[in-house]
Amino acid sequence: MPLHSKKQPQEKTGLHPRNKHRGRYDFDALIQSSPELAAFVKLNKYGNKSVNFFDPQAVKLLNAALLKHHYNIDFWDIPKDYLCPPIPGRADYIHNIADLLALRNTSTTPRGKQIKCLDVGVGANCVYPIIGVSTYGWYFVGCDIDATAIASATKIVENNATLKHHVTLRLQPTPKHIFEGVIATDELFDVTLCNPPFHTSAEEAQAGSVRKIKNLTKKSATTPVLNFGGTHNELWCKGGEATFIKDMIFESRRFKTQCLWFTTLVSKASNLKGVYRTLKKVQAAEVKTLEMHQGQKTSRIVAWTFLDKAQQHNWRRS
Repeated sequence: MPLHSKKQPQEKTGLHPRNKHRGRYDFDALIQSSPELAAFVKLNKYGNKSVNFFDPQAVKLLNAALLKHHYNIDFWDIPKDYLCPPIPGRADYIHNIADLLALRNTSTTPRGKQIKCLDVGVGANCVYPIIGVSTYGWYFVGCDIDATAIASATKIVENNATLKHHVTLRLQPTPKHIFEGVIATDELFDVTLCNPPFHTSAEEAQAGSVRKIKNLTKKSATTPVLNFGGTHNELWCKGGEATFIKDMIFESRRFKTQCLWFTTLVSKASNLKGVYRTLKKVQAAEVKTLEMHQGQKTSRIVAWTFLDKAQQHNWRRS
């Protein structure tokens, strides 16, 4: 029986207007950039080129191809079982941060090394710095409590000329802290970003993976397959996303004059009420919520600052 092509949207309108991944993946161009991807590209039942998104190796090679083709990354690799993040969603976070920084920059998107960002939980993949450096030329400090993740991210930076002078990596020496031990006494950041651990336990993470597979395939799944990988520190922590963000907000008070905007991804809408309540307790001067849409999934970035409007304008001028 011949394959019949299915008309699909040519543009993912839910993504940020500057996101390079709004269109469908151009597998011919990706294979040209990364020939090793070819072995994993097949025609799906509609006759469209795709990869098996339940195959961790296929997802990893797709990511490497996307980073090479769109962000000029010649070397990218991660250790086995570490998080292999979906690139379009990560790019949306970076573009939304750019819009946030433009608010106090005469509505001009700031570019260049003078913009300094702190990526909390940079991970082994180093994806946020890659996209931020390639797209806007910003400078990044990436921190993590996992020495293996820092070693992996360091290898990525050292093997890509575009990253070498734009990214510094730091091991967080005390896992219970987020900013303390990473931000130096006289150091300033324009923005911090974070993709917090989502789940409260390994069991919850596995159950979530089973639900995801069942929803996507309409079949029962008893053995979870984390096609995007993920270790303990990346996927779960005590109290999950809600507790991690609460701790981050309270700790951000100690660095209120050293950062223009603190931001975090909030995946669960049910956690927003608690986030806003905590921000009120610490007396944040301004809070913003930026929604992001990828397919049927909606997430949001919550941003806060302790600086008033005048201080925000002075920050950029100084």
